[in-house]
Amino acid sequence: MQVSIACTEQNLRSRNSEDRLCGPRPGPGGGNGGPVGGVHGNPPGGGGSGPKARAVVPRPPAPAGALRESTGRGTGMKYRNLGKSGLRVSCLGLGTWVTFGSQISDETAEDVLTVAYEHGVNLFDTTEVYAAGKAERTLGNILKSKGWRRSSYVITTKIFGGGQAETERGLSRKHIIEGLRGSLERLQLGYVDIVFANRSDPNSPMEEIVRAMTYVINQGLALYWGTSRWGATEIMEAYSMARQFNLIPPVCEQAEHQLFQREKVEMQLPELYHKIGVGSVTWSPLACGLITSKYDGRVPDPCRATIKGYQWLKDKVQSEDGKKQQAKVMDLLPIAHQLGCTVAQLAIAWCLRSEGVSSVLLGASSAEQLIEHLGALQVLSQLTPQTVMEIDGLLGNKPHSKK
Repeated sequence: MQVSIACTEQNLRSRNSEDRLCGPRPGPGGGNGGPVGGVHGNPPGGGGSGPKARAVVPRPPAPAGALRESTGRGTGMKYRNLGKSGLRVSCLGLGTWVTFGSQISDETAEDVLTVAYEHGVNLFDTTEVYAAGKAERTLGNILKSKGWRRSSYVITTKIFGGGQAETERGLSRKHIIEGLRGSLERLQLGYVDIVFANRSDPNSPMEEIVRAMTYVINQGLALYWGTSRWGATEIMEAYSMARQFNLIPPVCEQAEHQLFQREKVEMQLPELYHKIGVGSVTWSPLACGLITSKYDGRVPDPCRATIKGYQWLKDKVQSEDGKKQQAKVMDLLPIAHQLGCTVAQLAIAWCLRSEGVSSVLLGASSAEQLIEHLGALQVLSQLTPQTVMEIDGLLGNKPHSKK
């Protein structure tokens, strides 16, 4: 499907921020309005009739490309808008891949989550397939035991490969709805804040995907939806489909981004951010631990590369490309020492300075490791253009526009 950028850019200018990001307002008969209320634990939403809407005076637009950033009191955590939506997320989030329900005990997982929350992290990411659903159960149990206000944190999950049956995989309307309900049951929540379509599905029509995502939002099962590991063309197609049929478009893309994986987040996604308001939530800033200087040509024990099912990571570490990347990581040590930080903190801060990035997801196997990684916030302000140029020179892989 061919999508006209010029057309979507005109659409963006012709709609105010609320219509563009939250979908259409419900009319007298309901329609494609916001989430419906009435269920304990569900978000407030439409339902019932009210007074006629008054004319809204539009606010002056923010500077082009600006991610309005604020700093939390007492924690130093920085918060940014999720894309051009109104949702405020911590610029560092916590992921549960490999760790929750698998690599670490439930007690350690609780320690990690508690440290994250107390340091201002409000974004917690999981997926229906992590540890065959155990990651969601562990996260849900901890949230329930902590009793934190549901309005104080953001939960995201991803839907695609939830089971063995043919109908339990992909992005059909059936699996999006049933898969999300299964996630909510494991999480013990009434809704998630963001549901991601975890990779594209050539077997499901784009209209069906966008309609299903709009449905789960209207039903109060999610507040926003996004994409994960989608191509720029597919995201544009989803946006165009939403506008064509008066549905709700995605607000962000979740993508891998680190020192050795740059093209998509640095060249493709900023254009989508400016054109249609789609932001970026990035993952694996340390390339599964490769960018920590702990490997240095060998595979220490314990580490992720020694976990059952992660032979691919061990192979990557021991490959020629892996050894070259480890050598470049060692070249970054003098810069890290000059800034008074670790290579890991430098790499995470480097990810945070990319245009359009709303949040960088961290993985941590201990509370101590997470605290170290959160120290990247102090490094961010030290990344001057000159330092970034020096890093680019050492890496030798800065992507350039093909135009």
